[in-house]
Amino acid sequence: MTRGFLQPGDLHDFVRAELGADQRLAALDRLSGGSKKGVYRLTFDDAMTAILYVWAAGENYWPPSSTVPGDPFIDASGAELFATNHAALSAVGVRTPQLFMLDRDGRYLDADLALVEDVGALRLEALLERDAVAATAPLSALGDALRRMHTSTGPHYGKLALIAAGEAPQDRRAEDIVVDRALRHLDAAAARDARLADAHDRIGAHVRDLAAVVMPRATYGLVHGELGPDHVLVTPAGEPVVIDFEGLTYFDVEWDHAWLMMRFGDAYPTLRPIDLGADRLELYRYAQVLSLIEGPLRIADTDFPDRGWMLSLAEWNIGKALAAL
Repeated sequence: MTRGFLQPGDLHDFVRAELGADQRLAALDRLSGGSKKGVYRLTFDDAMTAILYVWAAGENYWPPSSTVPGDPFIDASGAELFATNHAALSAVGVRTPQLFMLDRDGRYLDADLALVEDVGALRLEALLERDAVAATAPLSALGDALRRMHTSTGPHYGKLALIAAGEAPQDRRAEDIVVDRALRHLDAAAARDARLADAHDRIGAHVRDLAAVVMPRATYGLVHGELGPDHVLVTPAGEPVVIDFEGLTYFDVEWDHAWLMMRFGDAYPTLRPIDLGADRLELYRYAQVLSLIEGPLRIADTDFPDRGWMLSLAEWNIGKALAAL
């Protein structure tokens, strides 16, 4: 598809209505890294800045895929999820960018919009690479925030809005959904890679063996879904600010920690995690390996601009999936 991104002139009515007739947009920069929504930095003639999130078809690179019934991690994008989850994180004391305005009615563009605070461009990922000592305080504060999330519990898993409406899935164990996800990811990835096709049955058996020892559970915490150091900004004052939280859901906290262990590596212990179920964590870690094969291979078939990076990510995880056998 031909993608057309925002130009300064597209925001004339938006700026005038939301920020006043005296405010002038001096620069509009589309920030890299987003694959489901557009992220733009707005710079005004008085040097004030803000971030604009844009949920539009042309900003979403992900092609459709088969889904598992009851999967709380699908369709994790959109202004409604952003607003609901922003409020939930704020309620448990997790720092997020301040929300200035939300437009879900297409008043300015054929897209949903959210205007939020610009907390700066420094990602925790970059700080960890540059100065591990300077990253210690933000890491510790992030660990505090995660414990508040993971100890904010409920009796059902699912997206927050669905739980509030009484529409969250009730009839399946969380780990069964993870197993079904993993096996679907395996099927799709094996269709694209001969090594996975050859090992398909052994990988599937390994997933089922991991699941067989997981004991039932009926209490769930707030999880981000894919929280890595690239989804945490650090303010000039050293505050960690969580972003990209549309996938926030009630689920097993081991899902978050499987991701955190992978993405934070040697820095993970600084987060001081809560007690976890070892068997559940091992299942979820392997399921995420399969997800990080299928997803990158799928998006690499599109016009995503960093196709090579996605293929490298898939290759890395193919090695991990096979090594576990």
